[in-house]
Amino acid sequence: MLWLAIVLGAILALILVSIKQINQYQRGVKFTFGRFTGVMEPGWRLVFPIIQFYRKVDVRTKAVSVPDQEAITKDNVTTRISAVIFYRVIDSAKAVLEVENFGVAVDQLAQTTMRNVVGETELNDLLTKRDTVAERIKDIVSETTGGWGLEVLGVELKDIILPESMVRTMAKRAEAERERQATIINSEAEVVASQNLAKAANFMANSPGALHLRTLNSINDISSDQSNTVVFAIPLEVLRALEGLQSHLTKHSNKDVPTPTVQTRQ
Repeated sequence: MLWLAIVLGAILALILVSIKQINQYQRGVKFTFGRFTGVMEPGWRLVFPIIQFYRKVDVRTKAVSVPDQEAITKDNVTTRISAVIFYRVIDSAKAVLEVENFGVAVDQLAQTTMRNVVGETELNDLLTKRDTVAERIKDIVSETTGGWGLEVLGVELKDIILPESMVRTMAKRAEAERERQATIINSEAEVVASQNLAKAANFMANSPGALHLRTLNSINDISSDQSNTVVFAIPLEVLRALEGLQSHLTKHSNKDVPTPTVQTRQ
C-alpha cells in the first residue's frame, strides 16, 4: 500500500506541476520533444515537464511607434518622418515558428518600408496625400507579415519634419497664394460694386428729385456727428438757374430806368 500511495502522490504532484494557465488574450504554442504539437486555447492546460514546453503568445492589438526616419523624397527634399503601425497575431503557430521575434521584425520592416515609400513620393504628395502614403506602407508590410501569422490593421503617419529653409519657402508661397486670392476677391467685389453703382446712377437719372433726396440723406447722416464740418456743394443746375434769374432781373430793371435827355442852347 505504501508504494501505491507513493505512486499516486507522485502522479498527483506531476499533474499539479504540469497545469499551466493560458489567459483569454493569450494562446500557447506547445512543443513535445522539440516538435510543434498544437496551439493551446485559454484555460488550464497540461504541459508535462522535461518532455514538453510551451510559449505564450499575446493576441491583443499592438501599437508600434516607428522612430523618425530620414529619407529623401522623389524631388530630392530631405525629410524626417515617423509613424505608428497597428497589428495583431492571427496565427500563433506561425508567429513563433516563422520568425524569431515578430515584434522586432515588424518594427524593422516598417522602418525600411517607410524610407522606400518616401523615396518614391514627391514632397507635395507626401504632405497632401498622407492617407494614400500610409495605405501604401500598410500594403507592403502586410505582404510580408502575412507569412508570419500577423495582420496589419493600419498605419498612421505622425510627423513630417522638413528643413527650415523649405519651411520658409513654403510659408512665402502660401502667403503669395493668399494675397493672390485676396486680390481676385477684391477685383470681383469691385466689378459687382461698379455694376450696382451704374444701375443706381441710371435709376437716379431717370427719377426726378432722386439725386437731390440722396444728397439730403447723405448730409443728414454726416450731420449726426458734431465733430464733422459739412461743406454743402450746390449742384451746377442750381447755379445756372440762379444765373438765369439774375440775368432776367437785370434786363427788366434796365427797361424801367428812364433815359436822360440832353438840351442844347442856340
